[in-house]
Amino acid sequence: MQKKNQGRGYDAAMGTLRILRVYEDPEPDEYRVLVDRLWPRGEKKDRVDVWLKEAGPSTEVRNAFGHQPEHFATFVKDYRAELKHNPAAGETRGLAGEHARVVLLYSAKDRHQNQAAVLLDFLNGVATEVG
Repeated sequence: MQKKNQGRGYDAAMGTLRILRVYEDPEPDEYRVLVDRLWPRGEKKDRVDVWLKEAGPSTEVRNAFGHQPEHFATFVKDYRAELKHNPAAGETRGLAGEHARVVLLYSAKDRHQNQAAVLLDFLNGVATEVG
C-alpha cells in the first residue's frame, strides 16, 4: 500500500520530482534533496545526497508558522513570496533536470502542511491547498 503523500509530485520534461519525510526510505534510484533549513534530528548525512537549506523558508517565516494548522495559509503566502526571489528554487529545478528522479526531503510531522509540499506546488506552478 502506498503511503499518503508519497505519490505527490509531478512528471516534467526534466524528470520526476516528489516529496517524502526524511525519516522514510526513498526509492533506491532517487536523488535525495533535503529542503529544510535545519538538519533533522537523528539523521545521518549519508541519507541525503544534497542539503539545499536555502530552499527552505526563512527563519522568520518558519517561526511565524510554528507548524500550527491555523497559520498555514499565511505560511504558504509568505513562503511562496520568498520562493519567487530565491535562487534555490531554480537550483531545485536544475537538480530535477540533472536527475531522472528527485525526492525533496522534509522533517516536519505533517505530511501535507510543510515547506516541501509548498515548494513542490510552487515548482509545479499550482496553488497549495490550505484548507
